[in-house]
Amino acid sequence: MDLSHFSRAVLAGAALLVAAVPASAEPGRLLAFQCAQCHGTNGAGPGFEEIAGKDLFNDLIDMKYRPIEGIMDRQARGYTDEQLRLIADYLSTLPGNGDN
Repeated sequence: MDLSHFSRAVLAGAALLVAAVPASAEPGRLLAFQCAQCHGTNGAGPGFEEIAGKDLFNDLIDMKYRPIEGIMDRQARGYTDEQLRLIADYLSTLPGNGDN
C-alpha cells in the first residue's frame, strides 16, 4: 500500500469515527474511546478495573509521569495533561456498576 492509499484509508477511518460521535458529544468522549478496548464501552467492562463514575485524573497523571510499570503508563503518556483531564471528566459522568 503506497502512502497515498494509506493516507486515504486513515482519513476515511477518521471520518467514520468522527461521524459516529454526535456533534454534542462530551469533549472527552472521543478521547476515551481508547479506554473501551479493555474497560468496555461503558467503563465497567468485565475483566479490568471499572473506570466509570470515578475521578481518575490524579491516577492518570501519576501513570503518565511515573516510571513505566505497565500498559496504562504507556497509554497515559500518549495524551497531554489537558486530554487526560477531559478523559477523566468524561469517565466520571458514566454510571458505574459498583462492582469494583
